[in-house]
Amino acid sequence: MTKTVGTLPAVPSDVRAQIFAAPRTAEAHRDLLSTLPAMNAVQVGGVASSAVLPASFSVAAWNVERCLFPQETAEHLSDISPQVVLLSEVDHGMARTAQRHTTEEMATALGMTYAFGVEFHELDLGGPTERHFCTDDFNALGWHGNAILSAVPFERVCMIRLDDHGHWFAADSGAADPDQPRVGGRMALAAVVPTDAGPLCVVSTHLESNASAPHRHAQFERLLDQIDAFAPGMPVLIGGDLNTGNHLPPNFDWKDETLFDLGRDRDYSWDFTAEGPTTRPSLITPHPDRVMKLDWLAGHGISPLATGVLSSLSKDEKPLSDHDCVWTRLQMKA
Repeated sequence: MTKTVGTLPAVPSDVRAQIFAAPRTAEAHRDLLSTLPAMNAVQVGGVASSAVLPASFSVAAWNVERCLFPQETAEHLSDISPQVVLLSEVDHGMARTAQRHTTEEMATALGMTYAFGVEFHELDLGGPTERHFCTDDFNALGWHGNAILSAVPFERVCMIRLDDHGHWFAADSGAADPDQPRVGGRMALAAVVPTDAGPLCVVSTHLESNASAPHRHAQFERLLDQIDAFAPGMPVLIGGDLNTGNHLPPNFDWKDETLFDLGRDRDYSWDFTAEGPTTRPSLITPHPDRVMKLDWLAGHGISPLATGVLSSLSKDEKPLSDHDCVWTRLQMKA
């Protein structure tokens, strides 16, 4: 069972030195991952506003691209009033987001409880286009990951690691980025929330961008297997950035992915996702010609009543992220 904590411990300076000195191999990465307590726990906090969710409610899934503007990002969700929010690419103790705990700030603004899990321990300040946002020349913690926000308390939570070989660390992976050195890998958070029609498992995930469709297929298969073990027989809603179409070499066509048929074979419906692309140029990712559909919601044992894509452009036309927010209103089955 995943350990839950109120605070994620920082990485001591001597351990950081070990990380920098370690060989860039999958074996070394697995050893490092197992020795970092914060990479093997889920932080929970915030205050729930209700005891139980209704049988019908809205859920949003949003890759908030570091979450440069947590207060504005939370306020931006008011049009759809989600009771559960599935987040990816949230920072905690990173210089580029002013060392803030962006998940906690969003949860406070929305009056929600939260679960936060570390995807990567970032060893530097980030890519070239985000360094001018840095308020310091160091990261206080260097955590970057996924989160679940909820209007009701979690009955239980679980971290599901989809990558322990160090896809962004090991030299032989072909994906290590000298501009963004990091320890960790893609992961998901799963949580059980109470509703008037019984418990529901909600999952926030982020699949690999720097890989091919077979790699993401394997990650999604592992995710479904682990959800079955965590919440057997329970209705499930999965949401997040599945990086569909981020092929090597890139062609940006999500239809080439095999994970959709895999989901259908496991009785998951993709009808919870509205049609249309989900990316746009942003302050960090200024690529006007890269229009993709990366973000999805898939459900099992529940029904979609409505779906939509919420633009990430704020009222003053500022992009809050390079991803738009996908959302659904779901109905629990009696």
